[in-house]
Amino acid sequence: MTGKLYGVGVGPGDPELITLKALRLTKEADILAFPGEKPIESVAYRIMKGAYPEIDSKQMISLPMPMIKDREELKRVHDEGAKIIAEWLEKGKNVVFLTLGDPTVYSTYIYVHKRVEQLGYATEIVSGITSFCAVSARFNEGLVEKSQQLHVIPASYQIEEALKLPGTKVLMKTGKKMQEVKAQIKASGNKAEMIENCGMPDEKIYRSVEEIPDDAGYYSLIIVKEK
Repeated sequence: MTGKLYGVGVGPGDPELITLKALRLTKEADILAFPGEKPIESVAYRIMKGAYPEIDSKQMISLPMPMIKDREELKRVHDEGAKIIAEWLEKGKNVVFLTLGDPTVYSTYIYVHKRVEQLGYATEIVSGITSFCAVSARFNEGLVEKSQQLHVIPASYQIEEALKLPGTKVLMKTGKKMQEVKAQIKASGNKAEMIENCGMPDEKIYRSVEEIPDDAGYYSLIIVKEK
């Protein structure tokens, strides 16, 4: 009998925001998989360890997932990741792939998930608290009200037109384009707040676009609202 792959979201950073299901599956897993070069270097590992200190007793594997846009290289990496997981599933082992936030929102996991599913193995996605919900809660504010729209936007791409959309805009994965993103937010006339590393020990909060540094880290999320 073959094993099953679970894509499990560990939430945005605070170990107390890990779901009961995510914790249970982690404890029950035969194999824990993490994105990156080494399991202990994964943010998802550090978050789960905060809720499950005994995690080091589990058998863990790492799947390199570089932050690149080269389609051919990404395909190779995702194919290889799926192959590694399939080998464990073929041995009857259940694999739990732990990923930051929610596996369905701009997650590297989903590319491996689709490949493993296409290979004929059983899969299941387990939702985690999304980063933008956690950031809004950290600000002690709502994201949207009444008929307001919510737009989730990958900010590493062109966002000028997206900022013209009505309602609340969530800017994720800003990367190295922070200076450009800030300029476009200012030009749009909207107001913005940002949290870097939400729920983590090195969390930083910025209440206006003017406060946001140009060199903010990868795990930075901006919430843009109309004035």
